[in-house]
Amino acid sequence: MSLSVIVPTLDEAAEIEATLARARTGDVELIVADGGSRDETVAIASRLADQVVLGERGRAAQMNRGARVARGDILLFLHADTWLPADFPAAMRRAIAGGAIGGRFDVELRGTHPLLPLIARLINLRSRWSRIYTGDQAIFVRREAFEQLGGFPAIPLMEDIAFSAALRRLGPTAALHERVSTSARRWEKSGVIRTVLRMWSFRLAFACGVRPEKLARRYADTR
Repeated sequence: MSLSVIVPTLDEAAEIEATLARARTGDVELIVADGGSRDETVAIASRLADQVVLGERGRAAQMNRGARVARGDILLFLHADTWLPADFPAAMRRAIAGGAIGGRFDVELRGTHPLLPLIARLINLRSRWSRIYTGDQAIFVRREAFEQLGGFPAIPLMEDIAFSAALRRLGPTAALHERVSTSARRWEKSGVIRTVLRMWSFRLAFACGVRPEKLARRYADTR
């Protein structure tokens, strides 16, 4: 089973090199889907990725655009500040061979705040129980399942939540114990407790039917 890693980017020059370097292993295909970066993201990615595709801004649209040009049987969607574990291809292939149509990794939050390890553990426990995953956990999926679902929904926020919920309804998914390392820069910038409360309020509002467009405007106002 061939593997493609798809990384949506927007002004990620400070992070993208380390992320791609850790994803570059074996015969893994690396695709960067940029949404109009004004820094050196595209130049850096062009040296390290197999392909850089350009287009409109929006994480869902960027990931779908990357998936359209990917050749892999398994698609992994990776945030630009998330580092994959060394054995990620084998872990994913084992999960797929075992019957999963997709899944995610456990996450650790890379930062200095003392609450970050606890928050990461709670995120992992919650998602293992609910089978609802977030992009920070590096969601992966069989190409056939991705195409059957029509890719990520064209919404400006919560596309990962909506996609993983649809994936869960389609078939079994795997919550892997291998860990990705995600930067906690936004958590620490906005305040760790404040970020937790804000994320849960957005998820509750989304579950109650608040439109993603409204949530995206509220999210932009609170950054």
